[in-house]
This record gives sequence, structure tokens and C-alpha cells, in this order.
Amino acid sequence: MDKVLVEVFIPASGESYDVFIPAQSKLYEVAFLLANTMTELSGGYFVATDTTVVCDRETGTIFDINQTVEELGFSNGKKLMLV
Repeated sequence: MDKVLVEVFIPASGESYDVFIPAQSKLYEVAFLLANTMTELSGGYFVATDTTVVCDRETGTIFDINQTVEELGFSNGKKLMLV
């Protein structure tokens, strides 16, 4: 399984984390996993909800959760933000 190394920024904590995500997974699956993981890693600063979204850190564009990571064109070093 191919994986992509991305940087996930959590504005609530001001922290960034490097994470491998599967290229063939739909973004809604990735968002669910990231949200739960970041809730633990942030020490409670970030709390996952049903409205948590994954967006581009540089532009703020919210990604379509029904597309795969590969379809969205994510590559190693992509900077994401979880809000």
C-alpha cells in the first residue's frame, strides 16, 4: 500500500505533526483517523467533532472528503490543517 507523508497542523494547539496516510483511502476515512489521533496528541487542545474538516494549510481550501488522497493529488510534504 502506497503512503504519503503529510504535515498536519492543529491551530488549536499551534502544533504540527508528520503523518503517513494511505494514498488509496477516501479522505473521510483519513479525516476520522487524523481527528482521533490529533485529539490524543494535542493533549486536549483539539477535540474531534462531526464537523471536523481537512483543509489546505496554505490556501484554506476544504478538500472533498469523497475523493481519495491520490485523486486529490497529495504528495509527500503536503501541508494540511485539521479544524
